[in-house]
Amino acid sequence: MTVQNELLSDEEHRKIEELVEQEEGGVHRFAGWWGTFLTAIAVAMTLFHLYAAASTVDQQSLREIHVAFALSLVFLLFPMVKSWRNRIAPWDIVAAALSVGVIWYMMTGGTWTSREAADDFLDRYVSPTGMDVAVGAILILLVLEATRRATGWIMPVLSMVFFAYGLWGNYLPAPWTHKGYPIVDLIAELYMTLNGIFGSAIDVSATLIILFTIFGAILQASGAGRFFIDFSLLAMRGQPNAAGRAVVLSSFLLGGPSGSGVATTVTIGTVAWPIMREAGYGKTAAGGLLAAGGLGAILSPPVLGAAAFLIAEYLRMSYLDIVRMAIVPTCLYYFGLLVMTEIDSRKYHLRAVDPKVDIGMRQLLTRYGFHFSSLISVVVLMVWGYSATYAVFWSILLAILVSYLRADTALWPRRLFRALADGSIQALGVAATCACAGIIVGIITKTGLALKFSSIVIDLAGGSMFWTALYTALIVWVVGLAVPVTASYIMCAVIAAPALIKLGVPDYAAHMFIFYYAVLSEVSPPTALSPFAAATLTRADPYVTTLQSWKYALPAFLVPFIFVLDPIGSGLLLEVPKGMSWGWVPWVTLGAAGGILALAIAAQGHLWRPLGMPQRIACAIAGISLTFPDIVDDWVGGMVAARALGLVILAGVIAYEFRQRKFVAAKG
Repeated sequence: MTVQNELLSDEEHRKIEELVEQEEGGVHRFAGWWGTFLTAIAVAMTLFHLYAAASTVDQQSLREIHVAFALSLVFLLFPMVKSWRNRIAPWDIVAAALSVGVIWYMMTGGTWTSREAADDFLDRYVSPTGMDVAVGAILILLVLEATRRATGWIMPVLSMVFFAYGLWGNYLPAPWTHKGYPIVDLIAELYMTLNGIFGSAIDVSATLIILFTIFGAILQASGAGRFFIDFSLLAMRGQPNAAGRAVVLSSFLLGGPSGSGVATTVTIGTVAWPIMREAGYGKTAAGGLLAAGGLGAILSPPVLGAAAFLIAEYLRMSYLDIVRMAIVPTCLYYFGLLVMTEIDSRKYHLRAVDPKVDIGMRQLLTRYGFHFSSLISVVVLMVWGYSATYAVFWSILLAILVSYLRADTALWPRRLFRALADGSIQALGVAATCACAGIIVGIITKTGLALKFSSIVIDLAGGSMFWTALYTALIVWVVGLAVPVTASYIMCAVIAAPALIKLGVPDYAAHMFIFYYAVLSEVSPPTALSPFAAATLTRADPYVTTLQSWKYALPAFLVPFIFVLDPIGSGLLLEVPKGMSWGWVPWVTLGAAGGILALAIAAQGHLWRPLGMPQRIACAIAGISLTFPDIVDDWVGGMVAARALGLVILAGVIAYEFRQRKFVAAKG
């Protein structure tokens, strides 16, 4: 239905594949009986999790079987070293067998035969046997190696550093010191309790993340991704800023099928870059917008990113509550991107172009509009009171069923088999990350590091909410440069969130604050995978493209500070603080939208024409007053007055520029 990008060189294809693999992992591509065998294991993993979603599988068994599947598939599909890519290695088979053996030992309570002894196994974590310790050590090493293969060295190294802290923290000075723990106690804590590897992170991976990954794979296999891009191109046709708008809309719609910032960037960019170039976009501007749009896919309800499922688990809230809290911030993010594209149309003198889709909107919706049904069903079922697990299970079945409405989208057995396998394979990296993050979380819980760290941050900030929030954002950002979004959120939710909560920030606001800054790492150098992928597509400088994408995303990413600094800021999360009425929600939302508009104008330096420095400074001041009213409230008499001042300044700049535009037009 669409015209593809002009042919990329083999080197450019290789670069894009490497960037995608840095986020999703690079797997073997086996053919023949061995490839069929591995695909069958992946399908079995998918079918097991679908069965678990529709029936009753006890929590402990579900987590253990999930880890057994994930570890064994990682060892069989991810090479130990690149030179062994697409080659069967005997040590991979041994590691996969060990993974299954370790989990079987746990499930049989160490007897190897009796399933009833599993409860005794969990109860003896206070005095484990020698075999328990040996098996636990093997499991920890397997988790570290599987995570290294799937995501790189950083997470395993961090986990080992935290493990060393658990062993020898008694040698550190205050306030970091603790009594120190024997290695036997740490191993037992990490795999014989629900505080470590089999903690809440792996629970969310086994119950929600993998199901939504399967859902995305089914949608992609049935052609939903292609439909959403074509729908966006047709919906936004005919205007100079149509190309930019189409990127923004398609990134929102592709959040469900993709769930990956890099994959969304590449999928949209392959189709949209030739159109953006024809419309008048430069290489870096196009790459920056594509990366910022791909980032939005992680923030878009109803799927959001994997870390959002963890928020629901940590806060003991329904996933629907998380979706509800994400609605306004997501709208504000896309509002910021749309403002940028509107300014782009004037700044770069863009022109309307043909979207190169070979059918009209009516025909497109008539033929393929059914792809919207499964996305809508997820939300509808949760609103009706079903759990997120049950909602996505039935949405998966609906997506499979409606695919048969057309021959070119039908998931016939071979195609369905591949999609079911892809659903589990795409979840392996997250599963390994969650298991490895469990090691870190277990050590933090055992040593009480979270409370120590929160006290250190608050003391460093002098008890100031603003400085505590700023330090927390910097911590999340720096951690996010090194590890994936999911791991960044898990670590910072345990370490940094308590500092904000201790100062009176609602727990849901603190966790949403951390989630958004963990996501921001996707467009932050030096590990900005999405901008690097976009730069490869557009043949632009990757670092300049990264800065451009940061500029597109930055105004909206200042919004999370409102969650924690403004007494009514949680209104953006559709949560009203005690003593406040719902009438404050539109006010704080309007203020945030005005702040984004002002900061976008200041960042772009353009409205109907290039802005002078006084106008840019005035817009920056207006943006700060609207976004961070607490900074100027002492000078103007309160936060309401600060927001009102910001609106007045912004309106003044816009009115002045509009008048100058008319004056220049009349004079010309």
